[in-house]
Amino acid sequence: MRLFVAAFLAGVGLLQSQPELPAFSWGGVGVALLLTAWLVRRGWRVLHLALMLAGAAACGYGYAGWRAEVRLAEELPSAWEGVDIELTGVVAGLPQITPRGARFLFEVEHVGTEGAVVPRTLSLTWYRERREEAPVPTVRAAERWSFTVRLRRPHGLSNPHAFDFEAWALERGIRATGYVRPKSQATRLDERVEGWPCTLHRWRDEVRARMFEHLGEARLRGVLVALAIGDQDSIAAADWEVFWRTGVGHLMSISGLHITMFAALAFFVAFRLWARVPALALRLPARKAAVIAGMVAALAYTLMTGYAVPAQRTFVMLAVVACCVLLDRQGAPSRVLAVAALGVVLLDPWAVLSAGFWLSFGAVASIFYVMALRTGRHGKLHGAVLEQLAVTVVMLPMLMALFQEISLVSPLANSFAIPLVSLVVVPLTIAGAFLPLPWLLDVAHLLMQWLMVPLEWLASWPNAMLESHAPAAWTVALAVAGCLWLLAPRGVPMRCLGAIWVAPMFLVRPPGPAPGEAWIEALDVGNGLAIVVRTATHAMAYDAGPAWSEDADTGNRIVVPYLRGEGIPRLDGLLISHADDDHSGGAESIARLREPPWLLTSIDRANPLHESFARSIRCEAGFRWTWDGVQFRVVHPAAEAYMPPAPDSRGRVRARKENDRSCVLRVETAGAAALLTGDAEARSEMEMLARDATAVRAQVLVVPHHGSRTSSTAAFLDAVHPGVALISVGYRNRFHHPAPAVVARYQERGIAIRRTDEEGALRITLSAAPPGFRVEPLAAHASYWSPRKLRPPPAQRE
Repeated sequence: MRLFVAAFLAGVGLLQSQPELPAFSWGGVGVALLLTAWLVRRGWRVLHLALMLAGAAACGYGYAGWRAEVRLAEELPSAWEGVDIELTGVVAGLPQITPRGARFLFEVEHVGTEGAVVPRTLSLTWYRERREEAPVPTVRAAERWSFTVRLRRPHGLSNPHAFDFEAWALERGIRATGYVRPKSQATRLDERVEGWPCTLHRWRDEVRARMFEHLGEARLRGVLVALAIGDQDSIAAADWEVFWRTGVGHLMSISGLHITMFAALAFFVAFRLWARVPALALRLPARKAAVIAGMVAALAYTLMTGYAVPAQRTFVMLAVVACCVLLDRQGAPSRVLAVAALGVVLLDPWAVLSAGFWLSFGAVASIFYVMALRTGRHGKLHGAVLEQLAVTVVMLPMLMALFQEISLVSPLANSFAIPLVSLVVVPLTIAGAFLPLPWLLDVAHLLMQWLMVPLEWLASWPNAMLESHAPAAWTVALAVAGCLWLLAPRGVPMRCLGAIWVAPMFLVRPPGPAPGEAWIEALDVGNGLAIVVRTATHAMAYDAGPAWSEDADTGNRIVVPYLRGEGIPRLDGLLISHADDDHSGGAESIARLREPPWLLTSIDRANPLHESFARSIRCEAGFRWTWDGVQFRVVHPAAEAYMPPAPDSRGRVRARKENDRSCVLRVETAGAAALLTGDAEARSEMEMLARDATAVRAQVLVVPHHGSRTSSTAAFLDAVHPGVALISVGYRNRFHHPAPAVVARYQERGIAIRRTDEEGALRITLSAAPPGFRVEPLAAHASYWSPRKLRPPPAQRE
């Protein structure tokens, strides 16, 4: 059974890694192989095993492919992207209200626009109007609305070591995203839509509203809401940072531990009550009745939290255990775990893409491994220590592979956080939220405040986190085997040698530029710019992309995770071309998390960003430096750009636009050069050509101002004479960048165009010697669910 499940999971995982869905139905092949394996089960053990494994893998591959075809069939046709569509439907789930507006899931019931084809489940944002006095739109769960919306296919940002929104949306059945048109007539048709699951959504929304009203502006109210109904978006970003650094984040959401504890409490109460009534106990053993009660409680708690995918996994695992008890089957823990994994993947074949799947099953498997292979009876303290040791050690390779960092203080923090949160805070929160005892919420909040004191102290430790690069897959597999060897019971020889198997995960580093070579990596940040420039022993960032909210920006969501995954613990410098948010929004996060010693920028000295750096340098033409044989030179702006504007012949004063102070950097190796231009516009281009037209000559050009009509003049392109132009631009952005006329200007000159919205993050390699350069996507492979498909690069001249 265990081998069958392992092969089935391998088949599912293989399908999820494919760039295209298979045209051939492998499910039928798998069934045929399994039938053949059953026929030769006697006397042909090796053949039987081989056929069984091949059949299971083929079934998993075929099943995942079938589910994917069904899910992708709901795709929004490209013809209906960016078009006004009238919809009627119901608000599903819990709307998230922010100062900028409301974000919510929308289940479409009726499409009012003739001929429009719209997926059933949408993710919509209703933005607040730009007027200061304009109220934030009020949307509640289970309300029926009529909207005019504009939609697009799910399109995330494609960067290594970063969150994959497209896979996340596919798993949750979200096949289009969009926004409510601000000038349309939005009408609430029904405040209370009855029926399943609308009643559940409304009930959860009402519970959240009551908790917010009672707790007011209490700092940790979001944590209690998350524990009660699974609304993790209510937790403040600063608190998430503390939980992550201390390794207790799994406790601050609806985790498997909480659902299991709740089920165990229901089991204990039902067992005691049932056993006290002999007539009931004779009809059905108290143990089985208690198991049924525990499962009902687990299902209720899972539904109460919105029946999210992580909660579904836990419920399926508990359901498998309950079935074993009810059927009087004493299954081995590993077999029960295998059946649970099979049930989860059958329910959700995209679970293998989720970090939660591997972490939850890995944690349970590690506990089974440590506890099952020991003889004798262990005390409760000894058993708890063993469990925490097992989870910490075995999770090390998984966490490094998934997140490239792990909390070193996690064992200590969990030793007191797990009993306090799971056994005290969670029961108090649930009772206070769902019973007429709101004062219990105050007690739970007070306990959480006490808990935050030691957690914040541990999180402040300089070495609270162990960070490393993204390890190669073979080193992760080797490290897992080494950890299992380390945790083997007494009697297994040379257990300490398991540490040697873990070492390659840290010692085998990702490749980097050779001496004299430069890598210019344009990350996919939407309609903004964030570039990492690397030489053999140095790294810097050119621009930091946009900020999306007070807590989320390109710096902490894209640039820093990329640097971490590539094994770059610090930056040697940061260049911010100018003050526009789409170029500087992530600068504070990069300064805080990667500590570059200097800032090179044209931003005014009054900007508080300068205070985050030990040294701040004004970006001025002529400034240059050399790293590892690679030349860096600022070619714009000149010193005059910082002077007050002089009146013209008519006495008019033309203030210089911020874009025309964009810091332009030329990176040159012995083989080629690249010109990084920020948002430089036509005025800047003319000034550069007037000063020194040869200084802008480059084989690679990062297109000025994302391809705006105000940039890329013909004279400038002729002077630069690039072989390839890279455009950092957002998918279907509201500025309509790049302008068709600008694209035509590049094409007329035979300049190959590479775009981040089409290919994701791109790497430009400037070689240390001729023939020059190459451009390649940073994505390892295309995914069948992604609108981006790997294709041959356009022809480019050297």
